[in-house]
Formats: sequence, C-alpha cells, structure tokens
Amino acid sequence: MLAVVAPGQGSQTPGFLTPWLDADFASQLISEWSDAISLDIKRLGITADADEIKDTANAQPLIVAAGLLGAQALGLNKFSVVAGHSVGEITAAGISGVLSPAHALELVRQRGIAMAKAASQVETGMAAVLGGERTEVLKSIKDLDLVPANDNGAGQIVAAGSLAQIDKLIENPPTGSRVRALAVAGAFHTQYMQSAVSHVAGFVEKVSINEPTSQLLSNKDGSVAAGGKDAIDRIVNQIANPVRWDLCMESLVHLGVTGAIEFPPAGTLVGLLKRATPGIETFALKSPEDIAAAKEFAAKHGGA
Repeated sequence: MLAVVAPGQGSQTPGFLTPWLDADFASQLISEWSDAISLDIKRLGITADADEIKDTANAQPLIVAAGLLGAQALGLNKFSVVAGHSVGEITAAGISGVLSPAHALELVRQRGIAMAKAASQVETGMAAVLGGERTEVLKSIKDLDLVPANDNGAGQIVAAGSLAQIDKLIENPPTGSRVRALAVAGAFHTQYMQSAVSHVAGFVEKVSINEPTSQLLSNKDGSVAAGGKDAIDRIVNQIANPVRWDLCMESLVHLGVTGAIEFPPAGTLVGLLKRATPGIETFALKSPEDIAAAKEFAAKHGGA
C-alpha cells in the first residue's frame, strides 16, 4: 500500500527549487501560481537566501508549491493514503483533491501572512528536543511554560513559546537530550497563533472544498478525515494546536502502508519514518532525476 507525504516548514533550503524549473511545464506552472498569489515563488526557490525563505509568509507558499509541483511531475493517480506535516497538510489537501492547486496556494498564502503577523506580536520561537526520555522531556517543556507543538515521534519533540523560555531549554536540556533552535519565525501550533486561526477560518468560507480521493490523515490525532470539510476544519484549527506527526506515522502502520514517497522539499519526513516505522520503505523525491525511480517505487507498493 502506497502513501504520499508532504513536509512542513523548515524543510526548505536556498535554491532547492532550481532543478525542478528546468522543465518547461514546471516553469509555466510556477509562473501561473506566482501570479495567482502575487508572490514570486520562482525567485524564492532559486535565488532567495536562507533568511528570506525563513520568513513565514514566503516559506509556506514556497513549500506547498514545491510539493504540488513534485506531485504533478510524478503524475500518480493511485495512492491509498496522503498526509502532510503542519503546512504540508495543505499540500496533502491539494494532492488528495480536497482543494485545487490554485485554492491550496491561495489558502497557504493567507495562512503564511496571518501566521507571520501573529508571530510579530510577541518574540517567540521553537526548538527541537532530540532524544531523552519522553516523560522527562514533556515535563521539562511544561515546567518552562512551553508547549510540545510538534510531537514528531522517533525521539523528537518540538517545543514552542517565548524566546526567553526557549533559551532556557537550550541552556538546560532534559537529561540525555540535545536541544536545537529551529529556523522559524514564531511559536507555531500554540495559542500565540489564535489570531491566524480566525483569519484563515474566514478565508476558507470562500474556497471550494471537495471530497478526498484517498485517505487523508489529520495532524490533530492521526485519524482519517471524515470528508473534505472535516479535513479543512482540522487544517485551520491546527494552526494553533499541536501537530501529532507521531500519531500520523502510527496510522500509516495500522492502515497497512508498505511504502511512502515524500514530495519536495523532501528528506525530513523520510528521516522520521525510517526511525519510527522501519517496516515502511521510503523514497525522497528531491529532484526530477528521481522521477523514474519514484514511479518504480510507487508501482512496487500498489501505486500508479
């Protein structure tokens, strides 16, 4: 059984879109999408530096556009499960047919702008806690008035909250762990993002929502969305609530997934899957050179 997965913020690196834009169809698509959301995705993906693509309002549309481009280039019509991490849920909604690519990009543009605005109100951030005993890690996060904003499984939990408290966590990591600050602009998936939820909720009322063509997993609890509207409602509320990627990976196992392809910018989720679900084969679609091998991988796991 084949699953396709889409990464979230932090997966982008300077110039990562360059190899994808050599194809005429890709360059044309990116130009159309850029015009539709008034954002130069091509420049962001090719020449923008790390600081510019760290900006939430730039990063989120760039990541979703890359994932949708990879999906179109691969051209799969058959896969059983789709899941995205954080903003990758919007990519997943586009891949599964819940949203058209155009509406997915319009939604992520609004999400990115709203979250950037919310992040500018208070100095907040996020840090990944790697390793350590889970109970102790969660206690340390709570004791510092931080939130476990991303529970990524495989011994990785991302804490979010005020920068002052994040600094304290970095200075005094839980026993057996190391803590690394993340290149994001705010405390995403916490109460600091509540104003963004309100903004995006108003925007989605204008968007056409369809039923998913495959099982679409939710970051809320790893469950399969009950339908298109349920999926979008969950995506909106997830802006200010923790991402339970650990539960999404458990669901992949329970559903019987045997292989997973990660769309660009690929690598992060494949790494987590390899550590947490070694029984699931993985494939990172990083460039057009990977397309032929990705199609073979998909066919091996029942995709087409």
